[in-house]
Amino acid sequence: MSEQRTRTRTRLDTPRDTRRAIMPRRSYDSDAFGVFAEQFARFMGTAKFLIYMTLFVIVWMLWNTLAPVEWRFDKFPFIFLTLMLSLQASYAAPLILLAQNRQEIRDKVVAEQDRQANARAHADMEFLAREVASLRMSVGEVATRDFLRSELRGLYSDLEELTRPEDGIDHPSPPTD
Repeated sequence: MSEQRTRTRTRLDTPRDTRRAIMPRRSYDSDAFGVFAEQFARFMGTAKFLIYMTLFVIVWMLWNTLAPVEWRFDKFPFIFLTLMLSLQASYAAPLILLAQNRQEIRDKVVAEQDRQANARAHADMEFLAREVASLRMSVGEVATRDFLRSELRGLYSDLEELTRPEDGIDHPSPPTD
């Protein structure tokens, strides 16, 4: 039995699990990191950040030009400052891109919800248009007030001619509006 295990482990078509046993895979909460990236990107886009960064650079430059030589920590002309700014930019760019990707995903969800709402509104409008058209058709077949009055006047005058006595008595006239 142990010989069979040894044989299956040494076969070339069977992967080994030694890598996972040595270095287990670490998991992290990508949503929490994404929220951090969004907050960082939001802060970097403010005037407060620009003021802080400008003050930092001015203090750095003044300290390394006006302070005594033994107190200066950037002995060469601002090479360490350039390194610090490059390092800040190299971390800021991916965080800003991550925040933009998350915003793009949210925008896609909102756009899909808007599209669905527009489709429902369009279907409702088409339904209402059909209902209004059917009402117009049914109202076209219904007698209106003016039509009924004219018909009644005609019938009243016909009735009056038939029942008019030859005696000369004045009969009431048909009603008017």
